[in-house]
Amino acid sequence: MVVKGRRNMPASNLRFPRFIFILLCLFSWPVQSALSETPALSVATFQIDATPPLGSPLCIGMRPPAVAIDDPLSARGIILLPARQKPIVLVAVDWLGISNAGHDAWREAVAAAAATTIDRVSVHVLHQHDAPGCDFSAYQIAAEYGLADKLFDLEFEKQTIARAAAAVKQAIARPQTVTHIGAGKAKVEKVASTRRCLGPDGKVKYVRYTSCKDPKIRAYPEGTIDPYTKVVSFFNGDKPIVLLTYYATHPQSHYGKGHISADFVGLARSLREEALPGAAHIHFNGAGGNIGAGKYNDGSPKYRAILAGRLAQGMTAAWEKTERFPIEDAAIQWDTREVALPPSSRLNEESLLATLADEKESLQEHLRSARELAWLRRCESGHTISIGRLRIGRVDILHLPGELFVEYQLAAQKMRPNSLVCTAAYGDRGMAYIGLASSYTQGGYETGRASRVAPAVETVLMKAISELMQ
Repeated sequence: MVVKGRRNMPASNLRFPRFIFILLCLFSWPVQSALSETPALSVATFQIDATPPLGSPLCIGMRPPAVAIDDPLSARGIILLPARQKPIVLVAVDWLGISNAGHDAWREAVAAAAATTIDRVSVHVLHQHDAPGCDFSAYQIAAEYGLADKLFDLEFEKQTIARAAAAVKQAIARPQTVTHIGAGKAKVEKVASTRRCLGPDGKVKYVRYTSCKDPKIRAYPEGTIDPYTKVVSFFNGDKPIVLLTYYATHPQSHYGKGHISADFVGLARSLREEALPGAAHIHFNGAGGNIGAGKYNDGSPKYRAILAGRLAQGMTAAWEKTERFPIEDAAIQWDTREVALPPSSRLNEESLLATLADEKESLQEHLRSARELAWLRRCESGHTISIGRLRIGRVDILHLPGELFVEYQLAAQKMRPNSLVCTAAYGDRGMAYIGLASSYTQGGYETGRASRVAPAVETVLMKAISELMQ
């Protein structure tokens, strides 16, 4: 054999480099094999019972305590394990709200169990009203006035957090490989409608809430909603492992009688579990702060099953329209922004403390003042709210706080027109409702009495959302 530009060498000299090459290949093969066997993404799921004992306060003391269980509540979540990244944990709880130091406690416990950082944990509620709330900051304030046990069952909630953390630790030891991601959406018919019916002057004339018996008010148009339910699914081959579903609305049908229930969103989730067993089903409430079922629900018990069926039908259609793509084609990114939300000008510590001390005030006003003071003090301490965005290929999932108006969700979708954009709102609920700047000039319950943030919140949140959606 003649090598151009070189003199002939003995065959033994030519074989020596080949021998070295073979040895190098043999020694490097286990490393290459291990790298090739490391999946781009694995997932694990967990689910625990989150039903409070009978006698527990519901709706943070704003409704009668629990006297019966119509159907159980759960806390469930997904742990994403991307190659060469720390775990990402997304949690959905069948509670009214998790706020302030209560939200901190959930995230800290889950982060520790998953061996990740707190900024990679997002905890949300579905906001059922026949369910407990959680606000350790308000609890501490209420305790000073002998009212703590009127908010929620503290020991039960601490135990629930501990059980959720234990479930995360167990689940993460049994991950499943993801080969494909699925994305689909479909319309939901006759469920969501605007709660804020405006008059000719542009002001709120009626608040339709989530049930409405007045046919004149129910006759108002649906208004601005997001009519789509969306599903993001994770597959191992042809087998679905997890389905994440999203829909924006207040989830109440009939409520306030002390009967614990996951309501129609929980029942719709159960219907999908029955239709597609073997896969974990985790539902998130979208930006439904100004949306409810009031146009299509008169509050009678029969509408719980009717609304559940309609939502489940939309979820089924979204699943059937799902398009799959290989996980290798999808970059996995988690990004967050810390935002300081401006507190409402109506919140005043001196006034709130006076209400708490006034024995003539109602229990509801006492508890409301404790919650509002908890939020005000958080803001004044410089506390920030973490919002997140999970991007997997052409899927973007936004994780946002509070009872967010649907316009935020619709704006985010316009920022990524070629992606399936899903929104999980009802994260930290310390600030309650979050309207647009213009909403605060319109009156109405949400921005007139219940919101704990100032109109400037729109500028702060839209900026952060825009940065995340780039």
